[in-house]
Amino acid sequence: MRGLAAAALVGVTLAACTGEQFQKGYILPPGALEQIPIGASQDQVLIVMGTPSTVATLDGEVFYYISQRAERPVAFMNQKVVDQRVIAIYFDKNRRVRRLANYGMQDGRIFDFVSRTTPTSGQELSYLTPLFKLLSFN
Repeated sequence: MRGLAAAALVGVTLAACTGEQFQKGYILPPGALEQIPIGASQDQVLIVMGTPSTVATLDGEVFYYISQRAERPVAFMNQKVVDQRVIAIYFDKNRRVRRLANYGMQDGRIFDFVSRTTPTSGQELSYLTPLFKLLSFN
C-alpha cells in the first residue's frame, strides 16, 4: 500500500511540473483572415477581427493586431517565446481593404506569412521593427 501511495505522490508531483503555454495579446479567430476579402470595408474588418491593438497611417490607414505565444517546459522556469505575430490590414483612402499581411519571425527576420515575403526597407518596416522589439520583452 505504501508503494502505491508513493507512486501516486510522485505522479502528482511530476504532473505539477509539466509545461505551460501563454497567449498574450490578440487571439486570431480560426478562418478570420479568409472572411476579409480585398475591397472589404473597414466596418466589415471590425466586425470580423474586433478592435485592433494599434492603428497607424502609412499611405492610408493600417490596423495592427499583435500577439505573442510563449511556453514554459517546466514549472518555475523562464518562458520562451515560440511565436509572435502582427496581423496588418491595409486600407486605401476610401477605407477599403487593399492588402492583408500576417507578419511573424522566421530565421530572426520579419516575414509576411500571407505573401510569403520579407518586407523591404521603408516606412512599413520601420514601424514593424519596434513592434516586434516591444513583443520580445517578457
